[in-house]
Amino acid sequence: MYERLVVVTRKTRLEELVERFNTRGQAHFYLEHAGGDFADYDEEHGVYRRSLDQVRHAVSLGLPCQFLDRSLVPTYTFDRSEVVVVLGQDGLVANVAKYAGGQPIIGINPDPSRFDGVLLPFGASAARRVVAETLSGRAHLRSITLAEATLADGQRLLAFNDLFIGARTHVSARYRIRMGSKSEAQSSSGIIVATGAGSTGWMSSIFNMAAGVTAFAGGSRGGSVRLDWEDRRLIYAVREPFVSRHSAAGIVAGLIGPEDHLELESLMPSGGVIFSDGIEADFLEFNSGALGRIRASAQRAHLVVPSD
Repeated sequence: MYERLVVVTRKTRLEELVERFNTRGQAHFYLEHAGGDFADYDEEHGVYRRSLDQVRHAVSLGLPCQFLDRSLVPTYTFDRSEVVVVLGQDGLVANVAKYAGGQPIIGINPDPSRFDGVLLPFGASAARRVVAETLSGRAHLRSITLAEATLADGQRLLAFNDLFIGARTHVSARYRIRMGSKSEAQSSSGIIVATGAGSTGWMSSIFNMAAGVTAFAGGSRGGSVRLDWEDRRLIYAVREPFVSRHSAAGIVAGLIGPEDHLELESLMPSGGVIFSDGIEADFLEFNSGALGRIRASAQRAHLVVPSD
């Protein structure tokens, strides 16, 4: 069923500093003079490297194995015959999931004392067992809904947690929004569209802000909306919509059903973007004339999870 393993890794903070300052000594000097704790960076690096050694041993199962740095993920072509192992923080799993297609993804937490690991349910010591179970088809999988943005010219961007549609800088974003039969021009700080997996992240902070402002104004605090990871609905919210002669705020939040989509037309001459999962470097340009549709993607992410 599977013929190859791909292990996605990331550079530690210490490795990134050494790249920036050329040597470990210079990195140490910089951190000390900046008031940082070099020992913490060094300890984190050591724990990650030991976990990586465990994973290297775990995937020595007689199959070809490719080790891939996170920077290469967007340009790597994942194959249907591959099992993907991710050693990193939750954000790395989310990023890989957008490119891995329908391949099973095993999230390994390299340092449980540092990372909560919502998407990293396994420790390095369990990697060999979990990889073997996945290769044999005995692993338990969760099918996670992804959000999808498509432009009229065919460009496409997936999101594991959320999509942002707006302006690259802090200027107001201008666009026309359509949901169902309702349509209006808006000026706002942008739109967030979250999946079930992302409904407890950025989207939850928007609900918290709205509840606090409402309570301050004397209204009921209300609540938030959380969806299961498998839910085929998406949640959208418009950030700080401004009402003027040329902009309205009648469409500010709601659910996008499994068969529905949110339609957007950019009214920004430049600087308009759509990016996913907080990674601004991974974006689509969304300038004047661009037409975009946001919906639940037919592609889903498949995460290996514990059986109990």
